[in-house]
Amino acid sequence: MTNFEPRHFLTSIFEAAVAAADPELTIRRHLPEKPKGRTIVIGAGKGSAQMAAAFEKAWDGPLEGVVVTRYGFAAPCERIKIVEASHPVPDANGLEAAKLLLQTVSGLTEDDLVVALVSGGGSALLPSPAGTLTLADEIAVNEALLASGAPISAMNTIRKHISGIKGGRLAAAAWPARVVSLVVSDIPGDNPALVASGPTVPDEATRADALRLIETYRIALPANVMAHINSPAADAPSPSDPRFARNEVHVIASAAVSLDAAAEAARKQGVETVILSDAIEGEAREVGGVHAAIAREVAVRNRPFNKPVLILSGGETTVTLRTKGKGGRNSEFLLAFAIGIDGIAGIDALAADTDGIDGSEDNAGAFADASTVARMHASGVDAKAMLAGNNAWTAFNSVGDLFVPGPTGTNVNDLRAILVR
Repeated sequence: MTNFEPRHFLTSIFEAAVAAADPELTIRRHLPEKPKGRTIVIGAGKGSAQMAAAFEKAWDGPLEGVVVTRYGFAAPCERIKIVEASHPVPDANGLEAAKLLLQTVSGLTEDDLVVALVSGGGSALLPSPAGTLTLADEIAVNEALLASGAPISAMNTIRKHISGIKGGRLAAAAWPARVVSLVVSDIPGDNPALVASGPTVPDEATRADALRLIETYRIALPANVMAHINSPAADAPSPSDPRFARNEVHVIASAAVSLDAAAEAARKQGVETVILSDAIEGEAREVGGVHAAIAREVAVRNRPFNKPVLILSGGETTVTLRTKGKGGRNSEFLLAFAIGIDGIAGIDALAADTDGIDGSEDNAGAFADASTVARMHASGVDAKAMLAGNNAWTAFNSVGDLFVPGPTGTNVNDLRAILVR
């Protein structure tokens, strides 16, 4: 590890993880059989525009369609319309995009093929309030979920029971056409029915499950939303519904595959690597504290792993908002981690969202090392106070340690990389 620059190394690990989920590689491996009739491409998520561009390049027959992505995440396409909308809080553009997707798949025949390009972020990008609910109701639900600390699987189970498009309803609207869903998973465990709340992939979760989760996480929702979830109108299609019998679902990229690629990239640079898990969930600051304890143990006692070593983990933590600070789950994780390793030499870390955006700012995450907390203090920032106020972005910005790679075109959840030298 002579002439080794830790942040360059950690950046290269992030790039390797993202490259393993490159839509141009993953989609080409999963092209469906051509239909007798039309090929319609639909999609939603933070990586859907890049997936659409890759599909256009790989498909040598006629096609048409529309996908929705986050503002600033568009990619040039010739035959597929790209619509941009708001994430993480829905907006009117997303509402119109959801209507357009439903219109696009209406009136098809059994000879037609619908290719659904689905990635994380699609839940917020496809507001489609069910029954008498409104966009304002769906925004209120989304804000409550984001502040609740509930895991993404719980959030999406609730979301699909207030929606006219999620929970397999978009695929049902395309019947009798065959629907092939190509899914980039950002969900711990890689259940495709939970990615983007499963617009084309139904699951077994019921409104009773949604009500139980609302109670478990003490999520305060508007009275009319609760009335809807308590009614049969909230019931989502079952996976056994015959309308889904001909459909296919393929998870084409995931955190597990990207972590393996990151580990291989590190080993090629002479750094032994361990992967803790690709499905870590929990409160970001608590997960950060646990990762810090592991890093300290390696740095001080050379156990449970021998140094030098790169420690990787994936999954999706959550943040329970205590105040209205600036941040995201990766920066909050890393601020707790930085506090936990304060002054312990030889530890460097990067935590970042593989889609390139952590929370609502333009950074994917941040870097931290043994000097982070001291440098924050020197700049007039109290790291513990920033953590208490959900203000991790402000803390890392004060010392220039934000990680800003820009939109990556994919989304396989969070990457946490800790180097102990």
